[in-house]
Amino acid sequence: MSRHKMVRPGGRSARVQASVHAAVRELEAEVGRDALTVPMVAQRAGVTPSTIYRRWGDLQELLSDVAVERLRPETPPEDHGDLASDLTAWAEQFLDEMASPSGRAYVRDALLGDPDGGNAGQCSAYAADQVQVILARALDRGEGAPDVETVMDGVVAPLMYRILFRPSGLDAAYARRLVTELLNSSGGGQ
Repeated sequence: MSRHKMVRPGGRSARVQASVHAAVRELEAEVGRDALTVPMVAQRAGVTPSTIYRRWGDLQELLSDVAVERLRPETPPEDHGDLASDLTAWAEQFLDEMASPSGRAYVRDALLGDPDGGNAGQCSAYAADQVQVILARALDRGEGAPDVETVMDGVVAPLMYRILFRPSGLDAAYARRLVTELLNSSGGGQ
């Protein structure tokens, strides 16, 4: 059922994935996500509906796959010169992107079409990879730094919980406070 998630294929298969993903993005912008159908996406992508069903299973799994791709960070985290500044800036940007209406929609889609949890794991891995870059920079500068899991548990997890379940009143100050508390308690602060 989730064959497509294990390997990112090359050749024709990669072209099919690219054209179907592009079709979903274009149609979402034109008619809205709720109006999408598999035949509509297939027609726009120049493939048969059966190609989509065979590869993704159903519309929800396709939307989930597209959402995971759209949640992939496009650039490494910025270097602001020290761990506290780097992690704070990243947490604020993460919150900004994930708490936006489109960010929340992508997170919901990523989770909904994914009964085995692979997409949730991929989204988590994107965040962990970015955090790892920030922590490695800090260590290269000779700063003390917590490990990745400590940052995931202390900053990313509460941010995602609030974004998904308690979004009201969520602002950059909350992200900054999480980072400050984490660095103070882990000895990774200045």
